[in-house]
Amino acid sequence: MAHIDDPETQRANLTFIKASMREPLLTRDHEFDLARSWREDGKEDALHELVRAYTRLVVSTASRFRNYGLPMGDLVQEGNVGLMQAAARFEPDREVRFSTYAAWWIRSAMQDYILRNWSIVRTGTTAAQKSLFFNLRRLRAKIEDASNNGSLTQAGRQKIATELKVEVHEVEAMEMRLSGADQSLNAPISDSGEDDWQDFLADQRPSPEEVVIGMRDSTTRSKWLAEALGELSPRERTIIAQRRLRDDGATLEELGRELGVSKERVRQLEHRAMLKLKESMMKRVELSSDLLLEI
Repeated sequence: MAHIDDPETQRANLTFIKASMREPLLTRDHEFDLARSWREDGKEDALHELVRAYTRLVVSTASRFRNYGLPMGDLVQEGNVGLMQAAARFEPDREVRFSTYAAWWIRSAMQDYILRNWSIVRTGTTAAQKSLFFNLRRLRAKIEDASNNGSLTQAGRQKIATELKVEVHEVEAMEMRLSGADQSLNAPISDSGEDDWQDFLADQRPSPEEVVIGMRDSTTRSKWLAEALGELSPRERTIIAQRRLRDDGATLEELGRELGVSKERVRQLEHRAMLKLKESMMKRVELSSDLLLEI
């Protein structure tokens, strides 16, 4: 649904648009002179004249994005930011017209704004998702096999995926995302009922009983591990404690220097100790999955 500005905002937007259209167009040479004066001499008057001359480009670009349901004035302001970024980075010595260079910055600024504000759910974070968001509707309209209220067939999705160089599942995900609007979880399910949508969300957290069982099992496994460690030799316990029971485990070389052996010997002792631990722990359970750890 398109955004409708209040009358005062509409008048302000119209005033800005009319002022933009009254700005004189720049010749190629004068444009480059202004860009050099700003870039080399820092003359703000030159920057202002250059930017004002191309605000019409901002307005034109904003009109192409007005169907995304966002305020026209906000689109124009974001485009102005992109225009200023273009002016700050423009290099006249490359012999490219400023309008050509600025068009990319203006469009990019507006697209980023739309992606941030079109939905409270983040719509596009990758280049592929961004391309899909801004091209899916256009390509879908061109495909003749669109049916079922605009839903694409698998062949249609494959065609779009090939053209945009993305995966088919990405096309499916974006198609589903664009087909549904945001809805509050606090919204009532029906006019006659008092239940909200959030009342039917399943709680995935562990139940109090599961929490207590987990704490008890964790205590039991800790006891088993302590008993298994007690069956190791002092040197094996040292290796396991410093290699496996610390966040910043010691290296084989460090332990080798401490124990007076080679790091290969430390590796062999560690492997043997781990096998002993596994054997000892397995004697205490019926199923290996009961340990919930890898040894």
